Amino acid sequence: MSIFGSDKLKGKRIAIVATDGFEQSELEKPKKALEDAGAETHVISLKSGSIKGWDGNDWGDKVKVDKTIDEVQAGSYDALLLPGGVISPDKLRMEPRVVSFVTEMMRSGKAVGAICHGPWTLIETGLLRGRNVTSWPSLRSDLQNAGAQWTDETVVTDKGLVTSRNPGDIPAFSQKLIEEIAEGQHQPRS
Repeated sequence: MSIFGSDKLKGKRIAIVATDGFEQSELEKPKKALEDAGAETHVISLKSGSIKGWDGNDWGDKVKVDKTIDEVQAGSYDALLLPGGVISPDKLRMEPRVVSFVTEMMRSGKAVGAICHGPWTLIETGLLRGRNVTSWPSLRSDLQNAGAQWTDETVVTDKGLVTSRNPGDIPAFSQKLIEEIAEGQHQPRS
C-alpha cells in the first residue's frame, strides 16, 4: 500500500467505456480514485488513439484509449464505469458492440457504475426493470419507462449497480463504486 492510496482493489481490472464528448470530470476523477485504490483501469472506446472530453461549455482534454470495444471481452474485467456527458452516452447506446458488452457486465453480477447521462446506455440492456437508480434529471422518464425506480439522491446502489446524478456527486459515487467492486460478485441479473 502506498501513502497515496490503498490496495483495496489490487488485482481488479476496471473497464471505462466512453467516446468523444464524455464529461471530463466524470471519467478522470473516478478513474483516479479507482487507480488510487489499486485497480488497473482501461479506457475502452469505439476507436483507438484518444477521445476528447467535454468540460463545462466546450471541448476539454483528450484521454488515451487503451483498447477498442472490438478488442475486449466482459469476462476480462471485474467492473464497469460509464461516465456521463450528453454526447458520449448518446453515441454509445447506439453501438451494438457496446450494448452487448454492457449487457454482459450487467448480467454477470459484477459492479457497474454509471453517472449523470451514463445510465442511458444501461437502458439499452433491457435489465433495469425493478432496479433502483438515479441520474441527471432529464433521464428520469427514460429510466422509468425502462422499468427502473428513479430517485433524486446523491448515490443509489442496487446489488452492485451504482448510479449518481452529476459531477458534484463524484466523491460519493467513487467511494461507493470502490466498495461495491471490493465486495466482489453480486447476484447475476437476468
